[in-house]
Amino acid sequence: MAKVKYYYDTKTLSYKRIELSSLNKLKQMFYLLMGSAFLGLVMILVFFQFFDSPKEKTLNREIVQLTTQFDLVQDKLSQVELVLDDIQKRDDNIYRVIFEADPIPSSIRKAGYGGVNRYQKLNGFKNTELVVETSKKLDQITKQLYIQSKSFDDIIELAKNKTDMLAAIPAIQPVSNKDLSRMASGYGYRIHPIYKTRKMHAGMDFSAKTGTPIYATGDGTIHKVRRSRKGYGNHVVINHGYGYKTLYAHMSKYIVKKGQLVKRGEVIGYVGSTGTSVAPHLHYEVHKDGRKINPVNFYYNDLNPDEYEKMLEISSQNNQSFD
Repeated sequence: MAKVKYYYDTKTLSYKRIELSSLNKLKQMFYLLMGSAFLGLVMILVFFQFFDSPKEKTLNREIVQLTTQFDLVQDKLSQVELVLDDIQKRDDNIYRVIFEADPIPSSIRKAGYGGVNRYQKLNGFKNTELVVETSKKLDQITKQLYIQSKSFDDIIELAKNKTDMLAAIPAIQPVSNKDLSRMASGYGYRIHPIYKTRKMHAGMDFSAKTGTPIYATGDGTIHKVRRSRKGYGNHVVINHGYGYKTLYAHMSKYIVKKGQLVKRGEVIGYVGSTGTSVAPHLHYEVHKDGRKINPVNFYYNDLNPDEYEKMLEISSQNNQSFD
């Protein structure tokens, strides 16, 4: 009940009741409401500053659960990375080696996704760093899995062509040489027969009589035939595919033409002493991806282990080459 206020009237020497006008009543009511609203706002701010609402408590519990789940996902992704890394190593060092395929560069396997703004929408949150790192790792693993899947597709195709590849890779001696007596000079630094200086001899020399048959050491296509009085003399180059080429030099003559398909063991020409040569012989080279490599590693269809050891011993002798 509102208090009644009085004032003392000096004229009548008595107390009289104070009567408020309607405007003053409205003002008092307005001030009362404003004060109440301000006090209520202060109480609400204090409450939400130091106490969580039921909804906030629920959201905070969900955030903790989500953070825990992200941590678990991070651990699982790390395990997946280890397994994937092992698969990639097997792919590069076993499967691709078996099928004579180049390994996939690490820069391609480990490459991330482009775009500086790719994860911008994930910024500005309390756990932004955790979410962004998880997203990046997931993207990288997804891309690595895609690359690995494509690699296995390539391996499957290589496996399907394995028979053709085995037939194409050089695997026999280019002249009949079962007793290995025709092996004259091997791969490496040798004394040049004309200049009498040590020079790199990038092939193997097989001594034989002029007219001795020369055989293709693997299936392929005649890549080059040339008659010459210098260098390799009359020579033939066979492209076997899969990065392999073989060269047969100093022939007395060849009986193939450019573009012709040949099979392993097929006669392509005859031993001679044309070009830079001091005696009848065949100079034989094996090229892989444009690089000259030691032919001694490519006679496995011809030699048993003992014969191969003997071939290694003969080819490693530091003697004089025939060209």
